[in-house]
Amino acid sequence: MAGLLCAAGATVPAVAESPAPARAETPQSGNGLALTPPMGFNNWNSTHCRAEFDESMVKGIADIFVEKGLKAAGYQYVNLDDCWAKPQRNADGELEADPQRFPNGIKAVADYVHSKGLKIGIYTSAGTKTCDSVGLPGALGHEYSDAQQFADWGIDYLKYDNCNNQGVDAKKRYTTMRDALAATGRPIVYSICEWGENKPWEWAGELGNLWRTTGDINDSWGSMLSIMKQNLPLAAAAGPGHWNDPDMLEVGNGGMTDTEYRTHFSMWSMMAAPLLIGSDLRRASAETFEILSNHEVIAVDQDPLGKQGTVLSSAGGRWVVTKEMRDGSRAVALFNETGSAQRIATTAAEVGLPKADGYTMRDLWDHSTYNTAGTVAATVPAHGTVLLRVAADGKWAAHPPAVELGLETSPLIEAGRTATLTTTVTGLGRTPAKKVAALLTGPSGWRVKAVSPTGSPALPTGRSLTTRWQVTAPAGTPTGAYDLTLDAQYRSPTGTRVRSTVPIRAHVVVAPPAGGGYLGDLPPLSAANGWGPVEKDTSNGESGAGDGNPLTIGGTVFAKGLGVHADSAVEFYTGGACNTVTAQVGVDDESTRGTVVFEVWADGTKAASTGVLTNAMPAQPVTADVSGAQVVRLVVTDGGDGIDSDHADWADLRITC
Repeated sequence: MAGLLCAAGATVPAVAESPAPARAETPQSGNGLALTPPMGFNNWNSTHCRAEFDESMVKGIADIFVEKGLKAAGYQYVNLDDCWAKPQRNADGELEADPQRFPNGIKAVADYVHSKGLKIGIYTSAGTKTCDSVGLPGALGHEYSDAQQFADWGIDYLKYDNCNNQGVDAKKRYTTMRDALAATGRPIVYSICEWGENKPWEWAGELGNLWRTTGDINDSWGSMLSIMKQNLPLAAAAGPGHWNDPDMLEVGNGGMTDTEYRTHFSMWSMMAAPLLIGSDLRRASAETFEILSNHEVIAVDQDPLGKQGTVLSSAGGRWVVTKEMRDGSRAVALFNETGSAQRIATTAAEVGLPKADGYTMRDLWDHSTYNTAGTVAATVPAHGTVLLRVAADGKWAAHPPAVELGLETSPLIEAGRTATLTTTVTGLGRTPAKKVAALLTGPSGWRVKAVSPTGSPALPTGRSLTTRWQVTAPAGTPTGAYDLTLDAQYRSPTGTRVRSTVPIRAHVVVAPPAGGGYLGDLPPLSAANGWGPVEKDTSNGESGAGDGNPLTIGGTVFAKGLGVHADSAVEFYTGGACNTVTAQVGVDDESTRGTVVFEVWADGTKAASTGVLTNAMPAQPVTADVSGAQVVRLVVTDGGDGIDSDHADWADLRITC
């Protein structure tokens, strides 16, 4: 079921691209390894146990590490996941490689990886069998002999899963393998993969170098977001040699946008998480390589101080996360969970920096450096992250002033009707921005006209240029999201030309029908789901569209509604014309152990909540007052026990207008 199988697991910030910093010199964990979070590759997310996982692929990944600069960026480990072994041990009780996948054996592959200056990892389970349905041999009862085999093959990293564990105490099982690895005398990074079931962050630091804090990730925004939220509160457990592991990267696998993948990579780096590439690099796009090889973001993850980022605020889906760096600077992530652009702000003082005349602020994705008087703010695109490195820096005046570009009005537009959008350009710098000019552009065929001034001679700290624009999407424009671009050009006090842009996602919407109807029949503004897509009129099947079943709660079948999987959020435009949302909600009967909470939000205000519902409960009625709301948001969260099997139904979902 979803989310359980682990295999199937004086300070100046950088002002130019920075390589990953050198590893700390003093061991701070039991085996002295992984003093910064491990970086590498694992095949599972892209291949599972398909035939393409073989010797040729592994060698090819090692080649790509070198050829594409990933090795130079800090990636070291090429790790094999489940299905590398034969289904049975040999007559001597030893593990053997699958002869079709690895005809030359694991040692030959390890030798090849080592010849590239890289390291190799392998997988097994702390049970009688691994997690694959074939049931390959696990290491329970064979820990010392298996560990010695791994050492003899030249293995540098062990991922130790949790399937078929026969109910043996987790700490006992993982301690035995820790001792077995130590007995080999070979340095082997020890990755404990027990899915967070027994709170390993409380005990695994004495045993291993990293431990999974959650069930498996999948290549969706909802899954990534849910795992991030579970891992962020555990910062106190992480440090050099012992790391919280929120599972492997999905960057490049195709289930998220590049904006979402940049958020994924940014937040994993802020959490000092292991960076294990999970996409097939043989087919990866240039954008995927650009994300994965961003040296400045990697430097945040690999900072030798080894502190995991902590949450300063998250109200309304507007997250501020900060991470202390060894040089005294702070990495600051402004993360937008919502489906529309949001202003997110903090200050240098709030992120822990000392009082100073000015601060240097480096944008780690844009690779630009500015000065700020102390405000750290940005308008962040939907599902996006602005990642900054901020320092109390005596040389702040050498950099141009920062400006913040924003949108004060809702970017919801009905096709064929003119909407007024109001943009702002605000000075954040200790020095003023001069000769400021703003420009808003839209898709081909759209009409965008300024109806107030678009320029200002100067913007000192806190002063804004506010411009109103009339925006018209042509009649007949299909509903959906469209990108507008707000562009500001200005000069620094020394005359340096500066340009700053921010994408603004406008939504072409249709007014809800008079009287209302089934809410699920309206086109959603946005839809995020924990597993698989949001399904209309069927349950959530966890994989592709249309793989669900009839909506069924407590034996009652419903013809209309939405089938989702926690964590989920679906937004609808209601244009201020509607007043009530009603539904029958619950865990779908196809789930045997789901626990969920249903919420209805009206323009950022929670209008209804059910509390925790389980699969043993019949459908529960929900009524929410959404009078005057422009946007209604339907949210399902888990019941506090993770998102495994959280199939949730918004049955008989209606809106009155």
